[in-house]
Amino acid sequence: MARFRRKSCITLIALVLLVLVITVVLKELTSRDSPFSSPFDVKGFPNPEIREDHNNKPDEVKMSNAAQSEKRAELEAILRKFPPPNYYLHAFYYSWYGNPKFDGKYIHWDHPQLPHWDFKIAQGYPQGRHSPPDDIGSNFYPVLGVYSSRDPSVIEAHMQQLRTAAIGVIAVSWYPPNMKDDNGDSTEEIVPLLLEMAHKYHIKVAFHIEPYKGRDEVNMFTNVKYIIEKYGEHPAFFKYLTNTGKLLPLFYVYDSYLMNSEQWAKLLKHTERGSIRNTPYDAIFIALLVEEKHKRDILTAGFDGVYTYFATNGFSYGSTQRNWASIKAFCEDNNLMFIPSVGPGYIDTSIRPWNFQNTRNRINGKYYETSLSAALEARPDFISITSFNEWHEGTQIEMAIPKASQTVYLDYLPNRPSIYLEITRKWAAIFGGERRRWQE
Repeated sequence: MARFRRKSCITLIALVLLVLVITVVLKELTSRDSPFSSPFDVKGFPNPEIREDHNNKPDEVKMSNAAQSEKRAELEAILRKFPPPNYYLHAFYYSWYGNPKFDGKYIHWDHPQLPHWDFKIAQGYPQGRHSPPDDIGSNFYPVLGVYSSRDPSVIEAHMQQLRTAAIGVIAVSWYPPNMKDDNGDSTEEIVPLLLEMAHKYHIKVAFHIEPYKGRDEVNMFTNVKYIIEKYGEHPAFFKYLTNTGKLLPLFYVYDSYLMNSEQWAKLLKHTERGSIRNTPYDAIFIALLVEEKHKRDILTAGFDGVYTYFATNGFSYGSTQRNWASIKAFCEDNNLMFIPSVGPGYIDTSIRPWNFQNTRNRINGKYYETSLSAALEARPDFISITSFNEWHEGTQIEMAIPKASQTVYLDYLPNRPSIYLEITRKWAAIFGGERRRWQE
């Protein structure tokens, strides 16, 4: 009996020791790789990679962790103030502005006044370049002043304005590396910063491919490949789940009609040998619809949808709002996306002083609201906004202020500088509700 008790006692002690060992091992494993610890910080942002630094003292690590936690808490508090982003609402975004502090010179703010193509008419209007900071190539003046698109604080301010407006996607004007528009510098190197800042604010980035010099089906493949390989895995890179179950990038192609449909078909038709279809670089390609005859060309070319870009109602067939219902019907019949473009108004007389006939007065926001209402009536797949910050053509919804100088500027009075962001936010919510109703 005594021997039995002794044996039981030894067994019990061994069991207790085993439990203690298992507990210690499990605790160690859990602290290193807990299945309950989230890989995300503020609302879906991946945690930055953490590397062990054996030179750091425990107190320094604690202070660093505390600072990071405080930053995350601050960002989370900021994000809670914004409405949720609507990823079906896209805004055309331009990163071509520069100033002496960041770029060594003014870029685009000093835009030239373009002559009329008729020499006799051109003689009646001023020519020459604008002279910033008081005289800029715009009929309005930005709240942020003559900013640089490379300034991180400006990009952050833009992301906050975009989130105020509930815009979920920016379509960034894009030229290939070392290429540029006629009045600017290369902007490709700004893209990584845009993506990082967009990700911080839960905004996605699509690409608006400009008509760069020599654009054809071969270098289009090369450039789309470049974009996808360089940026395609970034969490802010916009992708859309198609009806066929593919998650694909979306590219707007400005002035797509400059290439003929046979050239585009070589890139976009499944049957062509050099096609981008069913490759790792396949995407949703959206053509610019200007004239009615372009509808058939776009279909023959193999595009996936159309957008209208211009903010001037009546300027082109595509931008004329009364045509949107029939364009939508055409798109539905041919399995194409329809993305009408809306804008708050149009005025470009600071750079085309002779172009008064295309001016569209903002009417204190009524023009914009009418455009948004017309777009919704067409039951679009997405709505695109022309623009967030195309200041030269006066289509911006970015905040503007009254400016007293020798140059006479328009402004948003009697409304606040944020009026067009507020209108956008209102219609983003309406659009979201309508989309849910259409899917019922």
